[in-house]
Amino acid sequence: MKKHIEGRVWRFADNVDTDQIIPAKYLVTGDRDELAKHAFENVRPEFAEGAKDGDVIVSGGNFGSGSSREHAPRALLGAGITCVIAPSFARIFFRNSINIGLPLIECEIDAADGDILNVDLENGKIANKSTGVEYTFPSLPDFLMKLLDIGLIENTKRKLGTKRSG
Repeated sequence: MKKHIEGRVWRFADNVDTDQIIPAKYLVTGDRDELAKHAFENVRPEFAEGAKDGDVIVSGGNFGSGSSREHAPRALLGAGITCVIAPSFARIFFRNSINIGLPLIECEIDAADGDILNVDLENGKIANKSTGVEYTFPSLPDFLMKLLDIGLIENTKRKLGTKRSG
């Protein structure tokens, strides 16, 4: 996992739920690349085609509410999202994201679609290169950094040669 991220912003409002991230009809697969093809298709149809490796989501509060399935953060990873920044997250979404190696940062920042952010996970700093404004957030605890580093559940299964659907 990268500890320093530079990425382009996709901006979302408050209360983005998991059904907005990945509609329920696509929950028949756990394959992140397949899920990514349908990410945000009902709320931002251009997302799946436009998202690039290294992009960052910036959202309002309560990001990831709804379903407890890991499909939503998998879809984001498949789309190339390197982290999500929001003032608050649904707790189960937070844990699922950490389990599969998607960093989440609890911080309220001002960023628009297309802005470029530099995110320093180790030192708790975000710099919006497009506006010149910097933000701080509590650095992730060492144990969370280690979990993100190994992608706990997702990568452990890959390393062991096991596969789980859904």
